[in-house]
Amino acid sequence: MADVASQVFLGSGLTILSQPLMYVKVLMQVGYEPLPPTTGRNIFGRQVCQLPGLFCYAQYIASIDGRRGLFTGLMPRLCSGVLGTVVHGKVLQHYQECVKPEELVSGNVQKEGSSSFDRVIKETTREMIARSAATLITHPFHVITLRSMVQFVGRESKYCGLYDSIFTIYREEGIVGFFAGLIPRLLGDIISLWLCNSLAYLIITYALDSEVSTKNELKSYSQAVTGFFASMLTYPFVLVSNLMAVNNCGEI
Repeated sequence: MADVASQVFLGSGLTILSQPLMYVKVLMQVGYEPLPPTTGRNIFGRQVCQLPGLFCYAQYIASIDGRRGLFTGLMPRLCSGVLGTVVHGKVLQHYQECVKPEELVSGNVQKEGSSSFDRVIKETTREMIARSAATLITHPFHVITLRSMVQFVGRESKYCGLYDSIFTIYREEGIVGFFAGLIPRLLGDIISLWLCNSLAYLIITYALDSEVSTKNELKSYSQAVTGFFASMLTYPFVLVSNLMAVNNCGEI
């Protein structure tokens, strides 16, 4: 329970700090470009036209809505993060309680094969179920967060508060509106998770020496690298999901 509470507090702090960048990223994903391109140079020194960066967009938003405007959509995003962390932890805890008798029966057999690919499949499946459950339950808050941000483009005030947004979506689209863009988001999370864990297993098993004393450290590094690589490959799913979520009809 203490671990879940610490994860909630840490995740909430990171959510608050990253909210302005998240806000700008969402506006970029929907194609909002209020600032003209500027002249700059690429890595080869050639003069090119380039769009302003994240901080320039953030300054533009702050010039219109003030610094407080950079935190639009923070409340539903916090609710999504807290609820997702709790659900994820509860699912993992329930899974561990269910498999505990099986572990006692297996004894040392499981320990000897702890690095086998079968164990990786079991752990990845368990994590996939926990993440999918958290995503399914928190997706309505994700939809409200995105729509609260995107309405900045048309200077609308349709999704002002959490409760008003819930009533608005339910009145106009019903229950289905809360789950707009859910399928590509779930697919992206699942594919990213399996890619990350599979690549990390291959690197640890075949690219690293089993006698290396720093194997555990290299394992964490390899998971971080493969996680970044997997997130790049599955970014189209994230983009499609966000666009479907802000599309009021719920269709592409």
